[in-house]
Amino acid sequence: MLRTRLSDALKDSMRAKQERITHTVRLIMAKLKDADIAARPKGITAITDDEILQMMNGMIKQRRESIEMFEKGGRPELAKAEQEEIDIIQTFMPKQMDEAEVTAAVKDAIAQSGATSVKDMGKVMGILKEKYTGKMDFSRVSGVVKQNLG
Repeated sequence: MLRTRLSDALKDSMRAKQERITHTVRLIMAKLKDADIAARPKGITAITDDEILQMMNGMIKQRRESIEMFEKGGRPELAKAEQEEIDIIQTFMPKQMDEAEVTAAVKDAIAQSGATSVKDMGKVMGILKEKYTGKMDFSRVSGVVKQNLG
């Protein structure tokens, strides 16, 4: 499903001569192909949509780090380009959960895992990743988990 959307978006952006979208979707497709190749030794011919979402979350995280570095280095034009790529990648991802939904999901995962301290954070994060991959930013969620466990 997600592969088809990416392929269609690439074709549409090429027809419409939308260079930024074409470039970004090509980056996603290249990363996807690398992930498929890396999965072959395990006997998997293509990664799942959930794994694609995790891959795209990683791409977004890389771009956020780049934005931070570009802003520190006084390169706002490069930071802007990275932000545009983030916006394009996010169009292929499910709607992100708001703060209230994230907090409710964290509390549910804590109850489900029986976590009592920050030492149990891995269990909670595992449950959240299993259920909500692509729907929440896990770098921000870890703070909410720590707050609820601490």
